[in-house]
Amino acid sequence: MSGSARYVRYLLFAAFALVVFFFISRSSIPLPDTPSIGAKLKNPTAYKSSTQKPEQPDASLHKSPQDSPPSAGARPAGTVNATFVTLARNSDVWDIARSIRQVEDRFNHNFHYDWVFLNDKPFDSTFKKVTTSLVSGTTHYGLIPEEHWSYPDWIDQKKAEETRKDMGERKIIYGDSESYRHMCRYESGFFFRHPLMMNYEFYWRVEPSIELFCDVSFDPFRFMKDHDKKYGFVLSLYEYIDTIPTLWDSVKKFMKNHPEHIAEDNSMGFLSDDGGKNYNKCHFWSNFEIGSLDWLRSDAYLDYFDSLDHDGGFFYERWGDAPVHSIAAGLMLRKDQVHFFNEIAYYHVPFTHCPTGEQTRLDLKCHCNPNDNFDWKGYSCTSRYFQINNMERPEGYEDET
Repeated sequence: MSGSARYVRYLLFAAFALVVFFFISRSSIPLPDTPSIGAKLKNPTAYKSSTQKPEQPDASLHKSPQDSPPSAGARPAGTVNATFVTLARNSDVWDIARSIRQVEDRFNHNFHYDWVFLNDKPFDSTFKKVTTSLVSGTTHYGLIPEEHWSYPDWIDQKKAEETRKDMGERKIIYGDSESYRHMCRYESGFFFRHPLMMNYEFYWRVEPSIELFCDVSFDPFRFMKDHDKKYGFVLSLYEYIDTIPTLWDSVKKFMKNHPEHIAEDNSMGFLSDDGGKNYNKCHFWSNFEIGSLDWLRSDAYLDYFDSLDHDGGFFYERWGDAPVHSIAAGLMLRKDQVHFFNEIAYYHVPFTHCPTGEQTRLDLKCHCNPNDNFDWKGYSCTSRYFQINNMERPEGYEDET
């Protein structure tokens, strides 16, 4: 065949191929959906084959909290009914974005747990867009009911104002802040009652501007559920006594009125050096906590909070949610239901928990300095937790004291 003939044949074949391709592309035969690379990176488990369709955009961006009930989302098998929860303002958006990035990179990109954001003001579109773009699970945005972020009827607001003025003059941290008191009361008695939280079993509280120094290579929620744990912490310390001068008096009154709520094998030894006569000020630092929502919604805890709330110390003093939660866990839970997460490395100004044990830090790809670890310092209460539970301290703790 001559060269010109081969050239004409090639042109005819190319034209035929173009015609066939045109008719196929215009036909009604459906072609497989192909998710974008960005979508695959955001949620790789949602795309197990090339024929699966990408998930729809987060509907909670376009609905009010009442229209956005919690959803399990596209989580892998073995996860539990749990969520992260954050109390934040719109102005916290970039600080909480940093926290979300830490949590997602170190843990949640493998598990896709939901995230509930709560605010006493409506969240703006910037906050919703930024946070939704970072969370691999489903995001939900809730408005705090006014009755949960205001003065109850029995509070003398003039007396409360005088307290804030006095504590401000004495330079007590947050002593003159009204909003801080509402926050502490809300975290102590109401966040777990919000409609968005009602269908979950466990929560992990996350604050703005925290850092996770190590990979979280296991599922803490699954660990809590499988081992009947109700409260988990990473840092403990002594509370400022000037913020809680009568808190223990209120606690003792509650114990007297409700002995049925006090666990037999409790952690009183963590809270008191004299069998309960006085409070030694030890508490778990609640800006990190993983806990059971069913326990917080139990009659025992609700009776406890109601008793403290009517005594007025959230406003007449400056009771923090950390000692309130800690005392409840110490008295109403068995010792073995309170867990120390050595493996979860955590920072919230000004304290650091860096896992004790060099091999642990290497295995979990930690980047914290063990010299910064607060656990075994004199102002920490973690040694007391180990003591009352007859636990051996982790290998290498002597080098961090």
